[in-house]
Amino acid sequence: ADRPSNSQVFGEMLCRLAKNNERIVAVTAAMAEGTGLSLFQQHFPDRFFDVGIAEQHALTLAAGLAAGGQRPIVALYSTFLQRGYDQLVHDICLQELPVVLAVDRSGLVGEDGPTHHGVFDLSFLRIVPGLVIVAPKDGKELEDMLAWALTQEGPVAICYPRGSLSSLGYEEPIVLGRGQRLRTGKDLNFIALGSMVGPCQAAAKLLAQAGVDAGVVNARFVKPLDVDLIQGTPGYLITVEENVLMGGFGSAVLEACADGRLLGRIGLPDAFVEHGPQSLLHEKYGLTPEAISAYAHRALCRAREGRKSLG
Repeated sequence: ADRPSNSQVFGEMLCRLAKNNERIVAVTAAMAEGTGLSLFQQHFPDRFFDVGIAEQHALTLAAGLAAGGQRPIVALYSTFLQRGYDQLVHDICLQELPVVLAVDRSGLVGEDGPTHHGVFDLSFLRIVPGLVIVAPKDGKELEDMLAWALTQEGPVAICYPRGSLSSLGYEEPIVLGRGQRLRTGKDLNFIALGSMVGPCQAAAKLLAQAGVDAGVVNARFVKPLDVDLIQGTPGYLITVEENVLMGGFGSAVLEACADGRLLGRIGLPDAFVEHGPQSLLHEKYGLTPEAISAYAHRALCRAREGRKSLG
């Protein structure tokens, strides 16, 4: 059976939450169907606002609703959130309003081409004060993050990719600024974010066949970053994200842990990514388990050689 898409998972979970909380309202900008909000629109027509192709208005409206005591969720594609950046900064974050941003199509989107890839969101969101940024590793974690975000006193952005994420298990409650150690590796550890947690687990299995003991940390939070968890993870580290490397998640880890243990950062180049199926683009840009394990193997060999020559 096909897994439900992340947009469906989000839409269904939001409906379940809204049944028990009358303050929940949903806002979108001509993306009800694409973001999975059509279901919410059917069940709660009076609590649903589609402002048309006007992302700036959607965000300011959400700020007003939050200021008035509602709990607004704004569901937008990552690439269109860029249009409302000023409103996000000044109307929502500056006022510390509890607006939840459901950032759909974060990462590579495939056939819609360079205008639609959501590969800048972690970088442009990360610099805004007071904004909490999370990324789920699978559908269950997306549900948990949505429920958790609605209990927070300030703005939260949940970034998740187009399509579906395979269920990985390892359920643990969401705690502000806390990541999750899935497995500790003696040789190296992947610090993986969101959609890249699954591929990193598969890469760790491939590395085990080559005699390399690799672990995986599910970062969960881009901001606030779980610095204690990352610094407490032994040995060499490699960050993996489906975002541009420029100013993204790996940059955050590098800023927090500049102790020479970070062997590399896997992510997207400083370029506009072309049109193509997600699977093909993941392959081209080195985000498959095979490419991640090969990168890690090379980086580990280089580090060990370097250590020998220093010794």
